[in-house]
Amino acid sequence: MELTTVADDEAVVHDGFDVRRYPGLEPDHVYEIEKFAFRTLARPPGEHLCTFATVNDVHFGEVECGIIEGLDIGPTFAVPDGATPYPEVMNRAAVAEIEAIDPIVVVVKGDLTSRGTVEEYQDFLDVYSPFGDRLHHIRGNHESYNHATFAADAPFVVDVPGARLAVIDTSLDGKASGGVSPDTLAWLDDLATPDGPPILLFGHHHVWSPESSNRPDNYFGINPDDSERLVELVARRPRIRGCFAGHTHRNRVRRFGLTRDVPWAEVASVKEFPGSWAEYRVYEGGILQIHRRISSPDALEWTEKTRHLYADTYFDYSFGDLGDRCFAIPATAPTLS
Repeated sequence: MELTTVADDEAVVHDGFDVRRYPGLEPDHVYEIEKFAFRTLARPPGEHLCTFATVNDVHFGEVECGIIEGLDIGPTFAVPDGATPYPEVMNRAAVAEIEAIDPIVVVVKGDLTSRGTVEEYQDFLDVYSPFGDRLHHIRGNHESYNHATFAADAPFVVDVPGARLAVIDTSLDGKASGGVSPDTLAWLDDLATPDGPPILLFGHHHVWSPESSNRPDNYFGINPDDSERLVELVARRPRIRGCFAGHTHRNRVRRFGLTRDVPWAEVASVKEFPGSWAEYRVYEGGILQIHRRISSPDALEWTEKTRHLYADTYFDYSFGDLGDRCFAIPATAPTLS
């Protein structure tokens, strides 16, 4: 049994295939529901201006889940011959849930495909077509590693009531790891000048921690040099209030001393356990990230299997603590005393 979601007005508990929702809760209030004690998110001040959603690591075309090149951990999972491919099952269920909240925008943060083919990309576009021009997407390493040229038009801005969404391309052609080009850093620096609404930054790869004593040349995310440059930019541009990635297939939030309260968040993938998407509620005084676990019966059947990936270590890796999944972001940076 897991407390999957805590918003400002609801909580959701998953118990295997049983999904129990508790709506109508009060913001910033302590509750004890089932075996869980928790505090609902404090609702930011001011009017609710809009809601948008994100997904990442949707992997159209993938046929076997749990393969990591160079490692043999197991178990891996696939659907039977003739069954609907699991990326289609998971993404169609995600689209249906996101449609139900009627978001103003949907941002897909990379790894649209498995092998970077045009056919897989078209499958992605077909499934996400209900969002029309509300859909914005970028490539990830599964596209750039395979030298795909589509979905490579970032950086770009998506304006929503109360916020600006800055979407960048962290992919490097022919590589699984990421980076941020000097042109992208200059673009973001110009965008984040002092006057204007809060900026939320979205890309595929996560940053290396500038507080780490280990500086690998082959870092899985954004390389250390570019990560340092990006973190330093966010530190001097307080309008950037949150940075959001995929790529790691986990729910995690880090905060660095240099950028103080800014969350550097990663959201778990659509395609396997826990089967995630993120809802963002924008208020005049802040933004809420609310994690959603895809909950249709066929999606849960798949994610209950894939929670056992990597010798049953995947739950602890991917699910994250409640504060990694659901949290508030103030619209302005704290004042230094």
